[in-house]
Amino acid sequence: MNSQVVLLVICCYFLLLFLISWLTSRNVSADTFFTGDRQSPWFLVAFGMIGASLSGVTFISVPGEVGNSNFFYFQVVLGYTLGYFTIAKVLLPLYYRLNLVSIYSYLDDRFGFWSYKTGAFFFILSRTLGSSIRVFLVATVLQLILFDSLGIPFWVSVLITVGLIWLYTHRGGIKTVVWTDTLQTFFMLAAVVVCVIMVGNELNFDGVSDYVKAVSNDPRSQIFNWDWKAGTNFFKQFISGAFITIVMTGLDQDMMQKNLTCKNIGDAQKNMFWFTTILVFVNLLFLALGVLLFLYAETQGVQIPTKTDELFPLLATQYFSPFAGIVFVLGITAAAYSSADSTLTALTTSFCIDFLEIDKRYPAEKRVSVRKKVHIVFTFVMFLVIMAFHWINNQSVINSVFVIAGYTYGPLLGLYSFGLFTKWKVKDKWVPYLAVFAPLLTFAIASNSEELFWGYKFGFEALILNGLIMFVGLYLLRRK
Repeated sequence: MNSQVVLLVICCYFLLLFLISWLTSRNVSADTFFTGDRQSPWFLVAFGMIGASLSGVTFISVPGEVGNSNFFYFQVVLGYTLGYFTIAKVLLPLYYRLNLVSIYSYLDDRFGFWSYKTGAFFFILSRTLGSSIRVFLVATVLQLILFDSLGIPFWVSVLITVGLIWLYTHRGGIKTVVWTDTLQTFFMLAAVVVCVIMVGNELNFDGVSDYVKAVSNDPRSQIFNWDWKAGTNFFKQFISGAFITIVMTGLDQDMMQKNLTCKNIGDAQKNMFWFTTILVFVNLLFLALGVLLFLYAETQGVQIPTKTDELFPLLATQYFSPFAGIVFVLGITAAAYSSADSTLTALTTSFCIDFLEIDKRYPAEKRVSVRKKVHIVFTFVMFLVIMAFHWINNQSVINSVFVIAGYTYGPLLGLYSFGLFTKWKVKDKWVPYLAVFAPLLTFAIASNSEELFWGYKFGFEALILNGLIMFVGLYLLRRK
């Protein structure tokens, strides 16, 4: 691909983002950054959340992972539906009833100061690590197809990436993100559809039936795994998918902040149901693309990369038509920013509300300057974490995201479960220690599960174990 054309496309894309930022950040108040003035149309939130939920991990890593674990990931996706239903019916009504800006304020009312700060801290830790991994994946691809040819080192390209995110979100915050995520979701899905059609043309498909036959007849399209010992067993994946959704969406300030910008609970629930329906079909499309990419590589005699994450970028930039390559660049750029922009906004919101208590301790005229400083700090923190992951990554990124989630979101799962389904209070000052102990014990058990449990291997369900340990610990710390 011509690097100058790629650079021109990316520059035009960012001009469009900055135009949206300018339009949405006019006449903003000190609180608009955090709440979006609670005027977001539900259908925009639903569509934009697809891009934020999928991100570069789904765009690149899910198609590549088909070569390693077939369609087993779709078992997790099916579990998502149960998780999203729980969020719509249990968590969203709670957040709207309490009129929350930060969802972790609930823990303060329910348990006390230290539980509240523990919940907010684990969100910041979880989102910083998870989103940095996502941006790392996309930044690596952009480095390969653009910045290397321009002689720009990886650290500079990452600094440019996070710097641009800061530029178009620093004024409007979540109000801007709702609109930019909608645009970015469109480009990401358009890229997938174009690539599917292009690969089908190269494989001489004639109509939708040929696509369906090719994918369904390929052994890599196996969805269900009933081996109870395997980490990809259906029940493990389905239940894990439900819990992953609850913690990574329902207990996540990033995803919930968008829902809380809707006008009312009815619109927020409508958004969640439509978002869930579309997300299932979109994930199936990504998996189907994965099969098509492997079929294409095999017919063209292309050697499959050792890291399957690299297959889609390799084919798009070196084997597809120039037009498909440009669309891929747009898609991967959109994937990078649809996740990272909302994350920076949510991290800034959580730190300002949960730790600085900006709405209580600062007058309105000082809140903007404080919030801007926090926003800059988290931009730099994301840059540092991406660079750290650049040196240590050695596995498929889709797995990395969920492995990290299993350990960092577990304490949140335990805290909210105990808060919602029991009436007990707890010895609040011990909660931070328990929140550290639970992931450590989970790691020890999961690492030795095959020896301890007759060959049973933990997968993503380590998250459930983590939350259970936290729940039991809170029960032992209950006030009598």
